[in-house]
Amino acid sequence: MVIQLSREQARRLLARYHFTPTDLPGVFARLGTVQYDPLNPVGRNPDLVLQARVPGYHVDDWQPFAYEQRLIYDAWDKMACLVPVSDWPMRALIRERHRPYHDREILQKEQATVEAILTALDTRGPLSSLEFEKKTGYDPNSWSGQTRAKRILRALWVSGELVTHHRRAGRHYYDRAERVIPARHFNQPPLLDEDAYFRWIVARRYQAAGILRAAATEAAIWYACGKAEQRKKALNELVEEGTIIPIRIGEKKLPFHAHVEALKQLDQPPLEPRVIFLGPLDSFLWDRGGVQHIFDFDYTWEVYKPGPLRKWGYYVLPVFYGDHFIARLDSRLEKGTWTITRWWWEEGVVPDPELLDALRAAMQQFLIYLGAKGVQASEGVDKVIQITIADLARLQTV
Repeated sequence: MVIQLSREQARRLLARYHFTPTDLPGVFARLGTVQYDPLNPVGRNPDLVLQARVPGYHVDDWQPFAYEQRLIYDAWDKMACLVPVSDWPMRALIRERHRPYHDREILQKEQATVEAILTALDTRGPLSSLEFEKKTGYDPNSWSGQTRAKRILRALWVSGELVTHHRRAGRHYYDRAERVIPARHFNQPPLLDEDAYFRWIVARRYQAAGILRAAATEAAIWYACGKAEQRKKALNELVEEGTIIPIRIGEKKLPFHAHVEALKQLDQPPLEPRVIFLGPLDSFLWDRGGVQHIFDFDYTWEVYKPGPLRKWGYYVLPVFYGDHFIARLDSRLEKGTWTITRWWWEEGVVPDPELLDALRAAMQQFLIYLGAKGVQASEGVDKVIQITIADLARLQTV
């Protein structure tokens, strides 16, 4: 059976599923994975994902949860991600088979270097790539000081031989997996049945997004989910067992599927509207084509495009309010001040007093999240935003 939803129903459902406030463990229980990216203009992507859902969240609040409590860990999933540590046995096939060829190749070709790195870690404890890259002279035949040391560490990380023990300024410090992953998870029998694995990982993709098109063209969404025929088989089995539900949205007959937990939001009242700044790799945005169909919002992350080819900006965050997108902004934290360099209202958005009150509240929370001393707008930024920032500054001094 296919469930028919209006676009308005789909918008409210997704807003409730993703942005009902929760705590940090609640985000991982709901989404199952949070994508990591090292770029840090206003916090890294996991910070942005978490601040959109966790009231009072601050940059790097996730790190004690990962590196002290060991409840999540860095893993190769949809690219680099943070995932629950209880996933360890479920991800055995990713570590064994579904990883880039060049990572497997370098471990085969550089066996002596691999052993030297592992011996150093066993002797000295957690180390970063810096400890292997330092050198006093250039030796083309030595692994010490070569970028391939970093590549080998990454390959060992992707294969699960090593995991991230902790980070400093975003840099991985690696250690043996058995010394980091809690024994109750590390010693669990690995999931090696391919059919069961594909059902699990495909379900996780729908869990992370809430609603996806099976034909979503963004290749990274389906990384480690097998070939098209394997995904199709897994999806059909998930539909049969009731974990994934076929849906149609609006008048177009585009085939979508929803995770059953997301559909439970249909009968719930809409959330109290609030302004939310979204990270560019938030799972809410993974299926760009689906987002465009449901929300009339066309978003492309342009950070890796050359400047002249960008339509919007370097690190543009979508701005969400209630159940629709209202704006986009490019900004960065500069010397302790949150600096908004550009702001674009979406077509048809007329900011009324209620929206501006919500925007001021969101900016205030974003300042706390960043640990910033204030916010400013660059010359040329929309006048409404400049006035809103001035109002916020006056409120802070009262």
